[in-house]
Amino acid sequence: MFGTVQKSSAAFDVVCMAASLGGVGAYRDILASLPETFPAALVLVQHRPVRDRDTLVPVLGYRSALPVRLLCDGDQLAPGVAHVVPAGHRAVFTPEGKVTLHAMDGHRLADPTFASAAAAFGPRVLAAVLTGRLQDGSEGVRHIRGAGGRVLVQDSTTSEAFGMPGAALATGCIDFVLPLPVLAHALVSLVMVPGAAGMMRVSLPPWAAVIPPAVAT
Repeated sequence: MFGTVQKSSAAFDVVCMAASLGGVGAYRDILASLPETFPAALVLVQHRPVRDRDTLVPVLGYRSALPVRLLCDGDQLAPGVAHVVPAGHRAVFTPEGKVTLHAMDGHRLADPTFASAAAAFGPRVLAAVLTGRLQDGSEGVRHIRGAGGRVLVQDSTTSEAFGMPGAALATGCIDFVLPLPVLAHALVSLVMVPGAAGMMRVSLPPWAAVIPPAVAT
């Protein structure tokens, strides 16, 4: 995995997640459910105001068995680490896991981050769209599925806002719609249980609007 690091036996190298309203609580619950042996790198996009001091990392790290770090420009993704994308930024990845950050305005932070992950990691990336308003992530999941990756979304019952999960679901590029506690366990199963990723594969409907890897940027 990633450059000179020996490739993991896990089914996925990178797990990208996106959230907005209600996302801090959702991320805390997911991270609290992941074991310290979780082998994939996590990339967390959370819509929030840009401030001089970002408190999201210590908040998420309080209940997490995995280290939680704020991504910096030029960082290298590390297995078993939750990397938090800075507020108002998108992340761009190389296949070796090196990260470049770009400041952005507006509400589309997850889409370009997901698209870059799809282009860099192809079928080795797993994405999840969590609670949030608006539609960020709906284009990104099309890139993920177009590159052979997998996508989960949080269900409406456990979402504080279903805008982001609902928009992703409407693309047809979703494998499973799950309550938050089940979604956390699904991440563990898909990444860590041998053969689970192959068994838990869902065919795309004929109307699904995927974006092929050659188009991903």
